[in-house]
Amino acid sequence: MSRRNGRVIAFQALYSWDASRVPLEELLAFSWLQKDDELRSDKPAAEPSETAKEERTFASLLIAGAIEHIEEIDKLIVEHLSPSWSMERINKVTLAILRVSIYEMKFQNFAQSGIVIDEAVNIAKNYGPDDSYKFVNAILDKIGKDEKSE
Repeated sequence: MSRRNGRVIAFQALYSWDASRVPLEELLAFSWLQKDDELRSDKPAAEPSETAKEERTFASLLIAGAIEHIEEIDKLIVEHLSPSWSMERINKVTLAILRVSIYEMKFQNFAQSGIVIDEAVNIAKNYGPDDSYKFVNAILDKIGKDEKSE
């Protein structure tokens, strides 16, 4: 199973949720949980592979958990921003990546913090604005260090 694919699906869903605030059940039923080839085909969708099912299950756990803990997650983000920054200044793609990653780091034990940070940085490089990966790395690194000192 590719956890990276699950994380990408989760951040995309949180980005969508942030714009629309649709109920969780609707968000989880959206077509982005289907593979692209299934969406483009006029034929009935084949049964998804076991890997695809696992990725979607993992993504669903991240999505539901991040939304459930959104206030705590956002509070952590604000606490780790420099004084010249505010939540409103954070790009929405970057914010979605941070939310998924912080949920995984603070509320789950799916992977070690370092792995989650590396994955988030790579996702930010691929999907975020130019230097957003540096911002993602800095915020998550601060949160990870605080977690170790607790």
